[in-house]
Amino acid sequence: MSADDELPRADQAEGAPHPRETLRLIGQDSAERDFLTAYNSDRLHHGWLLTGPQGVGKATLAWRIARFLLATPPAEEGLFGAPPPPETLDIDPDHPVSHRMQALAEPGLAPITRSYDDKGKLRSQIVVDDIRKLNRFFGLSATDGGRRVVIVDAADDMNVSAANALLKMLEEPPARTTILLISHQPSRLLPTIRSRCRTLRLGPLSAPDMEAALAQSGVELPRNMDNLAALAGGSVGAALRLINLGGLKIYAELVQILDSMPRLDRQRAMALAEAAAQRGAAERFELLLSLTEMALARLARTGATGAPPAPEAAPQEAAMLSRLSPDPRKARAWADLAAEVTARARHGQAVNLDPAALVLDTVFKMQETASR
Repeated sequence: MSADDELPRADQAEGAPHPRETLRLIGQDSAERDFLTAYNSDRLHHGWLLTGPQGVGKATLAWRIARFLLATPPAEEGLFGAPPPPETLDIDPDHPVSHRMQALAEPGLAPITRSYDDKGKLRSQIVVDDIRKLNRFFGLSATDGGRRVVIVDAADDMNVSAANALLKMLEEPPARTTILLISHQPSRLLPTIRSRCRTLRLGPLSAPDMEAALAQSGVELPRNMDNLAALAGGSVGAALRLINLGGLKIYAELVQILDSMPRLDRQRAMALAEAAAQRGAAERFELLLSLTEMALARLARTGATGAPPAPEAAPQEAAMLSRLSPDPRKARAWADLAAEVTARARHGQAVNLDPAALVLDTVFKMQETASR
């Protein structure tokens, strides 16, 4: 294993296998069919934009498409006519292309992600030098006449210079090249990039599909899968984060604190704040902020629609939501608080405010809203 292999990869979720290692894509049959239809109709566009919520399989689909394109020779007429068109993107794991891709040694594939700088720190953006590497890739690989595939994960991470460099390649794509752009927020991309790509949209997974995808990743599934499905919103990536960071327990504790309002269980609130302030708890603190925003959004939705969201995201949540947000007036109050809390939390992080103080301030504001 090289030193580069030991570094965390920008295109791999913590605790999950890399997308190139996930040979089966669950719950996105429509997107796969759309790509195969284009391929079998000789309408294989040179640029593809894979969009949808984070964690629903966009990168896995990109690697499946790349494996398929590099392992499937162009159909040619023989003595008995052309072979039947492929009906699946599946490629045998023992195929030479599969082995080379697993080893990151496939000469026809160029994955582009955020790179490391000279100090060994992972950059926050894909920079222009990352894109310019493709010029060498195309130059070295043009002699054998085979297909070439580029995966940019995520295209949202490109800075302006990198985006403009990629745009030139989309405007004048090298022969037999397919560029796959993974985007969680396509609105952040240059309109000219979007216009030069065909879009494949991937949607949130159903609860059964998410459970199957999590089982495939090898994680230990929680007993309360319905709670996990409600919090993850159909995203396997979000579900893995919740599992790895104890998100179900954090949200259940948050629900218990809300359920004690308007009187407020101060002991629980203090314990939650102290846990957020522990050394090395930065990821859990970030998750707590996200789960707080989610709880407030679910309170607002309950009052606006007259019914709590289903399924519950924690035990006793439905009763708590209905009691604290019984009508549209209360829904507006919770929605206003959600906007305020989000802004204050992000500001607090920016100025390094004590996490415990930020959590307690948020809880007290929630108590005030519950008391009105």
